[in-house]
Amino acid sequence: MSSQQPESAPRPDSAPPTPPPTPLTPPQLQLGVDRTSPVPLYFQLAQQLEAAIERGRLAPGSLLGNEIELAGRLGLSRPTVRQAIQSLVDKGLLVRRRGVGTQVVHSQVKRPLELSSLYDDLEAAGQRPATRVLRNTVEQATAEVAAALGVPQGAEVLLVERLRYAHDEPMAFLRNRLPVGLFDCDTERLESTGLYRMMRSAGITLHSARQKVGARAATAEEAERLTEHPGAPLLTMERTTFDDTGRAVEFGSHIYRASRYAFEFQLLVRP
Repeated sequence: MSSQQPESAPRPDSAPPTPPPTPLTPPQLQLGVDRTSPVPLYFQLAQQLEAAIERGRLAPGSLLGNEIELAGRLGLSRPTVRQAIQSLVDKGLLVRRRGVGTQVVHSQVKRPLELSSLYDDLEAAGQRPATRVLRNTVEQATAEVAAALGVPQGAEVLLVERLRYAHDEPMAFLRNRLPVGLFDCDTERLESTGLYRMMRSAGITLHSARQKVGARAATAEEAERLTEHPGAPLLTMERTTFDDTGRAVEFGSHIYRASRYAFEFQLLVRP
């Protein structure tokens, strides 16, 4: 009597079993939609996924798998899920990679409109800030710079240009002018800490600032610096900062990648 091989044993020439699909989202991540709400279903889902990314529940590098799984999990149509995911791709929070799938990238930095430095804000958000100093030199003040810093036109001012990175990705191009001799503006220290920290260490008390926020398209040179395409939207910010004696200590002209950066502020109703 010949012995039979158990049915559970694989045949020598059979293909290896297909691995189970990667989960769309961690099982502890609670997602749901309110069908009675006037808010579109895709937007509800996009908001929940965006919140999960910002709070670290969906870490950078996480794979979202396929849309069918999430659609079945929430009882939504595939086009609804696709629209939610695409909205986050457009914001720069997700990226579609050929042969890999939809992947979480770093969350958008939301910076409060207050007197703080980008370095401190990135560090507080766990974004691993880094700096590359492009220029640290003395130049003659233009009329605009002279008016901002309260110095004669043509007077010498310090020019500092830096690229600010988060997670090894360029976030902003920072151009600052400062009065000469204000403090020791060492290039090596500029690449290891923030400008405002250096000012405070030198005994300068930052008190207030006048700031203007805008937007425009990136030039070819700016796009190359920030790894964007020419014409990409950029946020702009001009700031004149004053110390506790009313002296202007810094005039900054900065540009930020709109895909990775946003200004956030709170509005109060005037009584």
